[in-house]
Amino acid sequence: MSSSEPDFAYLRAVVLEESGNVLDPSRDYLFEARLKSMLHTTGLMTIRRLVSTLRDQNAAALKRSVAEAMTVNETSFFRDAIAFELLEHELLPALTRGRHSVRRLRLWSAACSSGQEAYSLAMLVREYFSRLSSWDVEILGTDLSREMIRRACSGRYPKSELRRGLPAHFRTKYMRSCGDEWEVVPEIRKMCHFHERNLCNGTLPLERYDGILLRNVMLYFPEEVRRRLLLEVHRMLPADGFLLLGASEQPGLPEHFRAELNANACYYRPLPVT
Repeated sequence: MSSSEPDFAYLRAVVLEESGNVLDPSRDYLFEARLKSMLHTTGLMTIRRLVSTLRDQNAAALKRSVAEAMTVNETSFFRDAIAFELLEHELLPALTRGRHSVRRLRLWSAACSSGQEAYSLAMLVREYFSRLSSWDVEILGTDLSREMIRRACSGRYPKSELRRGLPAHFRTKYMRSCGDEWEVVPEIRKMCHFHERNLCNGTLPLERYDGILLRNVMLYFPEEVRRRLLLEVHRMLPADGFLLLGASEQPGLPEHFRAELNANACYYRPLPVT
């Protein structure tokens, strides 16, 4: 039995509910491709049977699996070099000066996928801010996908991943060969912690973070979801904290965030709200 528009409409609603992402109907063909493995694993085999099962059983785990399968997990080490240059030369130096007395630094890589962004932050801190070796430094990585968090926690990557953005001297210093894969060294791994988090359903961290990387996450979020998430991000940031978005993203909340330009890069500072 072939899939129909109501089937795809239902799946789009599931993805929106579970992940906050709005999928365009013109891309419904992606369901067939990205759900193929899950359909075989579950024995459901077809989109029609999947939708029927979801409707009849309201299966929470199955809904989550659909949303995860339809979420793009594009990442790499030191993705967007300009952003990491900004972190190295301006954002992290300013934070360390402002926290010299407390000797504590908290960074959050939201939607971290398989962990490369969080580990890149840790490598950057260890390489260029050696004085922080005695500080309490914690980098949190969160993602909707249980499988991505499992991979992030393992700290292991195929060699092809290392070729995508990781400088050679960083690979030599902070990675070690482990069979057919490469593993992040313990001194970097211990700086990073990974947890499952859904950015759209209120399961966000309660702690404050000095810097938050929320890059290329909200491109397919509806406006109300974006606003709610950004208000939570604003709550988490101290006055001298920063928010980094993707190059094509803007928060759209001028009463809450001020844009700061630096050469070719842009970041955001939280504004006091009266």
